[in-house]
Amino acid sequence: MPDSGRPQSDADRLPTATAHPYSRSRRLPPYRGIVAVDAKGFTAHPAIEHGEISRAIPDLLERSFVRADLAEVWDDRRFPASTGDGYVFGCDPEWMPFVIHPWLRTLQETLEEFNLHASGAVGLRLRVGLNIGPLPDRGRDFDGNGTARNDTHRLLDSQPVKDALATSRASVTHVAAILSDRCYQDAVAGGYTGRHPDLFTEVSATVEGKPFEQRAWLFVPAPSGGLPGQGDGRQEAAERAAGEDRPAAPAQTEGSQQADRGDPNTGTVRDGQHITNVVRGRVSGTVLQGRTVRNIGSVGGDYVEGGKGDTVHGDKNGNRR
Repeated sequence: MPDSGRPQSDADRLPTATAHPYSRSRRLPPYRGIVAVDAKGFTAHPAIEHGEISRAIPDLLERSFVRADLAEVWDDRRFPASTGDGYVFGCDPEWMPFVIHPWLRTLQETLEEFNLHASGAVGLRLRVGLNIGPLPDRGRDFDGNGTARNDTHRLLDSQPVKDALATSRASVTHVAAILSDRCYQDAVAGGYTGRHPDLFTEVSATVEGKPFEQRAWLFVPAPSGGLPGQGDGRQEAAERAAGEDRPAAPAQTEGSQQADRGDPNTGTVRDGQHITNVVRGRVSGTVLQGRTVRNIGSVGGDYVEGGKGDTVHGDKNGNRR
């Protein structure tokens, strides 16, 4: 093609092909903290309210960062973007301990006030996803895209954090946060966050219909009801009442196990474990390799004792057969 004599503009140039992954070594992108939020039940709202919700979310986020004395985090946010039903941005990872506390608590308080005074307006409850990882950040279009950000949005869509809002009281719990394991280990377990690790609940983050499963940590600044993995007393009471009306069915383990009265063990028993000193109720927990996982209940008032491969009969009067 003949040379036209004019210099090529950026629009005339073909995009530079990137090297194939694994073909050569390159510098890692800078590590960034990722903060992402989604509004609960966005699509359930009438379409006329969607724009109002989309505008309210960044305003509330800014207000909460300022109130938490973290205006610098908001002012210096990287690759910010609205997601329609939420918002996402990057920050220097050194701020992540402060994002976890006090910001999450302040966001809860900000939403509580907003919902209290938003008479006749849209009430908001937010899921928050926090992560840390390498992401491109050179001030260009499409910065901030990468695995760490993708995983953050998957965490936001995961069942545990959705359940945390769905099973809590809308008048009390306005924020539920889920932290990636890397975020938790670096900021919380490392001792840099002003909240004890016992306030965080380990969960398996899965997303229905997607091949995603990660270890993650749930944190709810103002919990109400039962959190996933912690049980709900009302639900357990209902299960006990229902169990008294159900006929017993044998629970199968690697051997076999049978209880003549009451509910059988509905958990798992392996490697020669046994259950003793059981009182009336039902077993709904798990005994694995010498460790008793919580929520172990009881077996129909009987004394039950046995190991792998045994057939176990119970009698609350102590007459074992």
